[in-house]
Amino acid sequence: MDADPAARLRIESPDREICVRAENISKNFGGIRVLENVSFEIAKGEILGFLGPNGAGKTTTVRILTGFFPPSSGRVWIAEQDLARNPGRAKQRIGYLPESIGLYEDMRVEEFLKFSGAMKGLKSAARKEQVAQKIERCGLGDVRKRLIGRLSKGYRQRLGLAQALLGDPELLVLDEPTNGLDPKQIIEIRTLIRELGRERTVFLSTHILPEVSMVCDRVIIMSRGRLVASGTAEELEAGLKKAREILVTAGEPWRRDEAIGLLRSLPGLEDVRVVKEEPDQVSFSMTVPADKPDPRAEISRLFVEKGIALLEIRSARLSLEEIFMRILSSDDSAAGEAS
Repeated sequence: MDADPAARLRIESPDREICVRAENISKNFGGIRVLENVSFEIAKGEILGFLGPNGAGKTTTVRILTGFFPPSSGRVWIAEQDLARNPGRAKQRIGYLPESIGLYEDMRVEEFLKFSGAMKGLKSAARKEQVAQKIERCGLGDVRKRLIGRLSKGYRQRLGLAQALLGDPELLVLDEPTNGLDPKQIIEIRTLIRELGRERTVFLSTHILPEVSMVCDRVIIMSRGRLVASGTAEELEAGLKKAREILVTAGEPWRRDEAIGLLRSLPGLEDVRVVKEEPDQVSFSMTVPADKPDPRAEISRLFVEKGIALLEIRSARLSLEEIFMRILSSDDSAAGEAS
């Protein structure tokens, strides 16, 4: 049996210049190990989704990446700067939006950003220019003079993003950036994150799976303090599937049995069955082993030859939610066998 069932799902980051490299990072709190030899890379210009259930080690990883505390073992590089050896230089390249951002409610938006810029070491002229840029970039122009204590949750998140962007960091680390927002605010923040991803590398830690689907280029999944999968949603799905599912929809439902017979006559198709029947159409599902060729062209040819109206034929896709749950289930099973 594979000693590490999740290893077959690991897919290396794209062959591009690397912005973040974590190498075998582990973290102990007292006698409890919460991270176990976690390694990954993030390419420059990539939006990486960081997923995992509660207790998976996401927050610990984020705090190590942003330099809030060191790993018990392992090393982290941010834009080629060793975070342990050159913490000042490495942190200059990081913009961080924590899940709960501390804001001074008696300060005004523009005043707070000027203060934050000074704390980041920006000189007066550069600070003034950057504050103006980030206010415009994050859609804060209408509230620039407003007290922070009177801002909505959505504007607070925008202000947090503007603060993180001061200094133009190469890496933007976002921890649950849409938590607590209403649907309109969530759409606005997701749109802003996608736009920011065109300009810099983004590390997005979240438990909201649709957010990853809509925003991220690639996904890392954590479980029990370990990295259990990495890749695009398509790559993870391919790694999970032992067989592909094909869905076929035909007209003339009265020819259902004839269509089933045709499908079952094709070599390689398995588990052919009706999944939906309506007055004007019928849908079939079947599987084909991953090592067999795509049968869709042959199915189309056969249906046309027999004069059966073919309305749709497609390869079914797993949703990110299904991929996530299957990977966690596989990891739970492996953990149970190990114990």
